[in-house]
Amino acid sequence: MTIDDIVAGIQAKADKADPIGNSLKLNIGEKIVHIDGTGDSNQVSSEDKEADCTVSISDENFKDLVTGDLNPMMAFMSGKIKISGDMGVAMKLQAFLG
Repeated sequence: MTIDDIVAGIQAKADKADPIGNSLKLNIGEKIVHIDGTGDSNQVSSEDKEADCTVSISDENFKDLVTGDLNPMMAFMSGKIKISGDMGVAMKLQAFLG
């Protein structure tokens, strides 16, 4: 899964959702996805920008998460997902990954 594939997949879901009202950075191994939902729509890019919340996950665990093989709550509880910043913002990420 390339960063372009990830950004396009998240953007497709973000386009259908209401703006999240925050910014969120997703670190997937060495890849970065930035979601800016502070405007009229959610904008997704691979730029490394500051965010209200940062969610970090390995490539392998991310793949398992988006395919449904890894439960988001169990991933968090077991330390496979690390969250820095506002936990409420991190919870909004679920809408873009399912």
